[in-house]
Amino acid sequence: MVTGCGTVQPLPTPSIPQVPAAPVVVATSPLAAPTPATAPPLPVVAPPTEPKARWTPALFADLPGWRADDLRDVRVAFAENCKGLRSKAEWISACSRFPFTGTTSEQRTFLESEFVPYQLTRADADDRGLITGYYEPLLKGSRTKTARFNVPLFARPDDLLVVDLSDLYPELKGKRVRGRLVESAQGKRVVPYYDRAQIDADRLLFKPLVWVDDVVEAFFLQIQGSGLIELADGKRMRAGYADQNGHPFRGIRRILADRGEMKLEEVSMQGIKGWIARNPGKATALLNENASYVFFREIDATAAGPVGSLGVPLTAERSIAVDTRFIPLGSVVYLATNYPNALVALNRLMFAQDTGGAIRGVVRADFYWGTGLKAGEQAGRMKQDARMWVLWPKGTALPTM
Repeated sequence: MVTGCGTVQPLPTPSIPQVPAAPVVVATSPLAAPTPATAPPLPVVAPPTEPKARWTPALFADLPGWRADDLRDVRVAFAENCKGLRSKAEWISACSRFPFTGTTSEQRTFLESEFVPYQLTRADADDRGLITGYYEPLLKGSRTKTARFNVPLFARPDDLLVVDLSDLYPELKGKRVRGRLVESAQGKRVVPYYDRAQIDADRLLFKPLVWVDDVVEAFFLQIQGSGLIELADGKRMRAGYADQNGHPFRGIRRILADRGEMKLEEVSMQGIKGWIARNPGKATALLNENASYVFFREIDATAAGPVGSLGVPLTAERSIAVDTRFIPLGSVVYLATNYPNALVALNRLMFAQDTGGAIRGVVRADFYWGTGLKAGEQAGRMKQDARMWVLWPKGTALPTM
């Protein structure tokens, strides 16, 4: 979190190590003939390298617009953050002493006295990154299929397997693959799970959680990860992320740009919806280009926002999704960027309460705008350059990532 506004004693820059590559195991049969002495050596394939991050100590005076940020709604996000971090020793003091009922001036003073800002940069010292936006869609729906509501949001299927690779290779901590078990002549084996096209073609294999009336809105709901569904009786239910089919996400924004259908800088969520409306016959093929598919579960619809990866409700315009290789979940982050399609500064204290499959990189985040149409308009247009600082509890050990 944040430290003093005056002189900050130099602190060590944390080293965030690379994730080691999996060992290469060459299996040989005991009956195999010995390799001739003259055989050329096998080519050495370098493992893909992970990007590296630097945390560089800074001053609060270095944070653009720090004194101008209106902190009135920070107490809400901070309180939710503390619920998700109750087991983290480094947060006990800050969470127990934060002036939740104090003035914004008292809260700012507390942050400045209890946290140290560290600027995030890549290993090459580049401090610029990308900020996109996301939101919670509001859809119309029904718990039963009707002529209007005929697009399913599926619950997590029972045959979806999640294999934690760290059980086999400890150095692959956090790496998981998904698949399904099939019988073959060679016995049981795990194969990739069904992709988007296969799931849509074999709907009877899956259990609908709820039905909505728009296939494009359902697609974008999967990208956002959760959404509110307004039912026919006026009640609302919230569909939250349950799991994913294991296929990599492929953005249709890039597909449309690469095909010359739209200019890359013009391809927003609204632009994609407009293209599909003009080309309804091509919609299914386009959406199936993204083989990734998200399954849902019903979660609390009364909470102020959807539940993020930290396990707490997100706060509109105060929560972000980050790459946890470089920023621990629950971190307080200061963001310096601009509003979508504008030169108006957006400098704000944020909370790293979520993750996302497309959020990969050191200076990289997804800004949560809230629920509904207006939030969706902001999220769909947001693709801004930004700088970021992590505010870490003063006097506690820096994280090893």
